Amino acid sequence: MDPADIEAKITPKTKAVMIVHYAGYACDMDAIVDICKRHNLKLIEDCAHSNGGSYKGRKLGTFGDISAWSFFSNKNLAVGEGGMVATRDPELFRKCKNLRSHGMTVASFDRMKGRAATYDVVEPGFNYRIDEVRSALGLVQLAKLPEANAARAALVARYFFRLDAMKEFLSVPFRHYDRGTPTYHIMPVLLSKEIDRAALIERMKEDGIQTSIHYPSIQSFTAYKDRVGPTPKSQYISEHELTLPLYPTMTIAEVDLVCDSLKSHLGV
Repeated sequence: MDPADIEAKITPKTKAVMIVHYAGYACDMDAIVDICKRHNLKLIEDCAHSNGGSYKGRKLGTFGDISAWSFFSNKNLAVGEGGMVATRDPELFRKCKNLRSHGMTVASFDRMKGRAATYDVVEPGFNYRIDEVRSALGLVQLAKLPEANAARAALVARYFFRLDAMKEFLSVPFRHYDRGTPTYHIMPVLLSKEIDRAALIERMKEDGIQTSIHYPSIQSFTAYKDRVGPTPKSQYISEHELTLPLYPTMTIAEVDLVCDSLKSHLGV
């Protein structure tokens, strides 16, 4: 997210700024934190792509008033399903604890242990508790995270090297990123206007290579198409972005296989 664009869109109704460290690359946190302080806005940090990432030596997820992570099966730290919320604010912490458990003031475990006989429901809540099995799995995955992210980094370096020869047909976001340590969650490229993305996806699929799109613009979804105004930059990106395969057990030879297929169908 562009800090200048954030500042331009602040109105008296603005309560908070929510940023996403897309693909595992940190936003410009110095500028964004400064904007939030000057305008007295809360900062919500979405770290779904950035397990283990940092910004100028400081871990992502420690800048916001509240931060959220995803541990879904396709994330750098995966437990199958679930996530985590973190905050330094005692009141936000209390509210999150209530919301994750039906808005109840006392958990079932505490009642079972005899710490309380009854409970109150103080606000509408949800059943958002991650279970003990997934939490235990998450601790094991956490120990493996630095090595897995380092493997991703080596693969992305190879992608950068190979994709530099295709500059006429695509650009590589974050090619010269220097704000900290990324997590290399996905490998996005931005295709030139003349490239037929749908045809390219199909041709690479015929080569046995699955690609993805991260993400369709919010206006393309039925639930939001009449609720969001124009966002020309994100809409352009959503129409031309292509995500290439990337996972920590991938090999350099497999990166080359992807790049050879892409190069062939781009006509380089």
